[in-house]
Amino acid sequence: MSRQDWDERVAAAWAAFDDYAQEDAADFRAVIDALVAELPAGSALGPFERACAWDSTGHSDKAVPLYREALALGLDRYRERRAKIQLSSSLRNMGRAEEGVELLTPELTAPGDELDDAVRACLALCLSSLGRDREGLSLVLGALAPRLPRYQRSMANYARLLVDPGN
Repeated sequence: MSRQDWDERVAAAWAAFDDYAQEDAADFRAVIDALVAELPAGSALGPFERACAWDSTGHSDKAVPLYREALALGLDRYRERRAKIQLSSSLRNMGRAEEGVELLTPELTAPGDELDDAVRACLALCLSSLGRDREGLSLVLGALAPRLPRYQRSMANYARLLVDPGN
């Protein structure tokens, strides 16, 4: 098994995810489990993919320890960020949004990539769950502002003023 072949088969499994009905969630997880069984012992990809499968089928409680295991074993940077985003979302779903905030806040100043907006969106949801809506809205507006055809500077300033009204 080559790693590229395995990655392609995992991607194909996820591409077919929407073909599974809610009552077939266990079948989808079995597909992922079979792929994970091909990995060498101690691979962080196993618990990561299993966490994603549990999470995507509505079981945040089973996903959380698997995300933590994958992070402890060491993922590549892209999957590490995905795991943190998804773990934070799962924690929020379980009523533990503060842990999600603690996990994602350092990602705001980490080297950026295509997941930056997802970090901000998930962090905004965690903040909102804690009653910190202005901070969450500031993150979302700040992420959106550069993509607007006009009013970029205004929206960026409004985002900043939501959390720093004195300036």
